[in-house]
Amino acid sequence: MAEQQQNASNSGAYLIRGAAILGGAAEDLLIRDGLIAGRGQDLDAEGAGVRDATVIDARGLIALPGMVDIHTHLREPGREDAETVETGTRAAALGGYTAVHAMANSTPVADTAGVVEQVLTLGRTAGWVDVRPVGAVTVGLAGEQLAELGAMADSRAHVRVFSDDGICVSDPVLMRRALEYVKAFDGVVAQHAQEPRLTAGAQMNEGEVSAVLGLAGWPAVAEESIIARDVLLAQHVGSRLHVCHVSTAGSVEIIRWAKSRGVDVTAEVTPHHLWLTDDLARSYDPVYKVNPPLRTDADVQALRAGLADGTIDVVGTDHAPHPSEHKECEWAQAAMGMTGLETALSVVQHTMIETGLMGWADFARVTSTAPAAIGRVPDQGRPLEVGEPANVTLVDPAARWTVDPSKMATMGRNSPFAGRELPGQVVATFFKGHATVLNGELNTPYRYPADAVDAGPAGRP
Repeated sequence: MAEQQQNASNSGAYLIRGAAILGGAAEDLLIRDGLIAGRGQDLDAEGAGVRDATVIDARGLIALPGMVDIHTHLREPGREDAETVETGTRAAALGGYTAVHAMANSTPVADTAGVVEQVLTLGRTAGWVDVRPVGAVTVGLAGEQLAELGAMADSRAHVRVFSDDGICVSDPVLMRRALEYVKAFDGVVAQHAQEPRLTAGAQMNEGEVSAVLGLAGWPAVAEESIIARDVLLAQHVGSRLHVCHVSTAGSVEIIRWAKSRGVDVTAEVTPHHLWLTDDLARSYDPVYKVNPPLRTDADVQALRAGLADGTIDVVGTDHAPHPSEHKECEWAQAAMGMTGLETALSVVQHTMIETGLMGWADFARVTSTAPAAIGRVPDQGRPLEVGEPANVTLVDPAARWTVDPSKMATMGRNSPFAGRELPGQVVATFFKGHATVLNGELNTPYRYPADAVDAGPAGRP
C-alpha cells in the first residue's frame, strides 16, 4: 500500500515512486500545480520542484488515467433520499473516478439550462470529481417534444451528452430530430434501447429462467430492434449515437455491423452485465432486478468479447442507488437498479483482466480515454505524460476485499456484489493534481475557485 511520509507538506505536490504506468514499466510521477510535472526513473528527490513533495511509495501499484464514468445516477436534485451529488461523488473518488456524467432523471428533470447548471454547481461545491451533467432529450423525459438541447449546450455546463436514460426515445421521428439537432454543437444522443411495447410488465430476461419462475419476460429483441433502428437513423443524418448499457449478444452483433458500415456509434456495457446472469433471479432477491435485465451466460460471454475487440467502447457503471425500502420488498414491486461506482474497477479486473481478455492499457481505454472522448471532456482521459492534467488513479492489483455495502460512501446499499471477494483496490485518486483519496480512504476534496462555483447562468458575470 502507498504510504504518506511523515515529512509530507501541504504544498499539493506529490512524488509517486515506482508505479507501473498502465501496468508496464515502473516509473516515478511528479504531480505539481495540477499537472504531471515529471515522469521517469528515479526522479531526483532533492531536486528543485520535488524536494517539498509528498512522497508516495507506489511499488507494486499501477498508475492509470483517472477513470471517467459515462453513466451515473446522482439523483440530486429531488431524490436526496437515494443519493446526493456529495455522497455519489465521494463514492466515485473511492472507486478511482475523476469524472462522472450525471444522468438527467432527477426531480426536476435536467431538461433546462437552469437544472444542468445547478448540477454543475453541486458537483463543484462537492469537489470530489468533475461532474458533467447529462441533459434530457425530451421535456420531462415524456418523449413528446425535444428539450432545450441548444440552451443546455450553451450553458456553463457545456452539455454534450443527452439522454432520457431509464426511458427509451421510442418515437423514431423525435429520435431523428434529436440526432440532427445535436450535430450543431458536436453532441451525442445516448439511447436507452428498449421498445416499450415489447417490455410492458416485464420483470426479468425472457428465457428459460423466467419461464420456470413465472415472471414476465423481457425479450432481447426489445433492445436489439431499437439499436438497429437508431444506427440506421444515425447513419442517415450523419450524427453521433451512443448506446447505453448493451446487454445482449444480438446487440453486440448489430453494433459491430454498424461500425463496419462507418456509422458513428459508440456503446457501453455495465460491470454487472459482464459477470452476472439471469440465473440469480431464482433467489427472488430484488438486488438482482435491473434495467436492462441480467441476461444469459452466452450474452455475458458475447459482451466480454465485444468489449475486448472494441465493438463496445466503454464500461459505464449505470450506478443507480435506491432507498432500502425500494429494494427490500417483493420482486414485482422493487425498483430496478444497482450501485456500481465503488466496485466497477474490481469487477472489470475480475472479468476482463484476470481472464486474459484485456490488459491494463486496454482498461484505461475503456474506463477513461474513450468515455472522456465520447463526452467531449478535454482534460480527462489524458495520457500520463509531462504537461498533462494530473487526473491519476493508483491501483493495487494484488489486493483482495469483500464487498460490504454498509461501509460504502454511496447511500445506496443495493450492490449485487455484496459479500463477494473482489480483486484490486484503489489506493489513491488525484483530481486536478489534488489527492481526493489516499491510502484507500477519502482525503479532502478539490476546492474550485469561488468564481467557478458561484458564477451565474451562461452569459452573465
